[in-house]
Amino acid sequence: MMAPEVEALAGRLPRAFVDESLLLAALRHRSWCAETPGHESNERLEFLGDAVLGLVVTAHIFRSYPELPEGELAKVRAGVVSAVVLADAARRLGLGAALFLGRGEDASGGRHKASILADATEALIGAMYLDGGWDAAAELVLELLGERIAEAASGPGGEDYKTRLQELSARRFEALPRYRVADRGPDHAKHFVATVEVGDDVRGTGEGRSKKQAEQAAAAVVWKVLEAAERADAETEVRA
Repeated sequence: MMAPEVEALAGRLPRAFVDESLLLAALRHRSWCAETPGHESNERLEFLGDAVLGLVVTAHIFRSYPELPEGELAKVRAGVVSAVVLADAARRLGLGAALFLGRGEDASGGRHKASILADATEALIGAMYLDGGWDAAAELVLELLGERIAEAASGPGGEDYKTRLQELSARRFEALPRYRVADRGPDHAKHFVATVEVGDDVRGTGEGRSKKQAEQAAAAVVWKVLEAAERADAETEVRA
């Protein structure tokens, strides 16, 4: 019988596992295995899942965005297949609560560590591939990352400031932006205000006639400030 946290996680997946032992294997961190002899950690599944993830994303963007040249396809893939993005997907899935962690790792906040969450996400993808094949793995990957892929591919080099800010935040702060949107006015004349947080700080706001417009406006404000700061830091290093 699975623990309640594992059962809850299984219920949030787009497809049920036929072999539930594979799901359990994907959740076993090496710290738990060190305290529980006779069980293999999720590291081999992570290795497999990393390869499956890369191929699923590559095949999806290749088919879905025929107008993008090779260089832009590579940028889209790099912006999605990263530890920061995978950890964020794991948090949204509630993966951390279901992990098997050693007592020390658990006490030190291991359920919230980006590296552990990202590795477990890859292990989960690998387990799903073994359980249901390519279609099952692709369904899981696109469920977790489909929105991120669409954002990254929507305007490389253009006015897609949400993607620009995501890439800059991941590089500079190892964290992804978080958006909060409030609406004002009657239904026929809604006005939206978006607030962007990076790390623990509110970095800027933006407004628009739709949620997406407000988020893009807020992202543009924050990206321009952070990009200028990054450029200034680079110039200081050169002079030094």
